[in-house]
Amino acid sequence: MPPIQDMTSAASASGKASPGEPDAVRLLDALQHQVAVFARRAEQTRLGGLGKVRNSMDRAAYLLLNRLDQEGPMGVKALAAGMGIDSSTVTRQVAPLVDAGLVKRTSHPEDGRAVVLQLSARGQTRLNEVRASRRELMAQVTDGWSQTERDAFTTLLTRFNSSLSARQAAGITAGEAAEAADATEAAREAAGEHASDA
Repeated sequence: MPPIQDMTSAASASGKASPGEPDAVRLLDALQHQVAVFARRAEQTRLGGLGKVRNSMDRAAYLLLNRLDQEGPMGVKALAAGMGIDSSTVTRQVAPLVDAGLVKRTSHPEDGRAVVLQLSARGQTRLNEVRASRRELMAQVTDGWSQTERDAFTTLLTRFNSSLSARQAAGITAGEAAEAADATEAAREAAGEHASDA
C-alpha cells in the first residue's frame, strides 16, 4: 500500500477541479467524494463481518450494545445523550434487544426507583461474536497496511466522526435556541395584541 502522504496527493490530484483551482479546494472535493463513496460502500456491504454472524446485527443494535459494554448500565436519557440521538429513538431501538434477551432492565444501584439498561450475559456473548467477525473483516480490508497506517487511519476517522458529532450537537442546540426565540417572540406579539385590544 502506498504511504499515506502519497495517497493524499493522489486523492487531491484525482479531484476534477478546474485548472488553477487551489490544492486545498481539490483536496476537499476529493475528501467529500471519498466520504460519499465510503457511505455507499458501507451501506452496500453493511460492514457486518464474516462467517456465520455476517450482517447478523444491524448498526443501531451494535452501537447500543457496544455503548452499554463500554460505559456500563445507564438510563435511556444518558444513553441517548451519549449516542447523539433522542430518547424515543433509543427506547424504540432497545425494545427488540430486551425482547431478545440481549439487554435487561434493572434498578439503578443508587436510586431503586430509576430503571437502567444493562448488557445481559447473552448480549455480551453475542457482542463478542459480532466484534470478532467484524475485526476479521477489518483485518482483511486493510490487509497489506502497516500498523502505523492502520493507527493513523483509525485516529483520523475517530477525529472526523467526533467533528461530525460536535457539529450535529451544535446544530441541535442552535435549533433549540431558535425555536425558543421564536416562541418568545410569538408570545410577545400575542401579548402586544392583547394589550392593544384592551
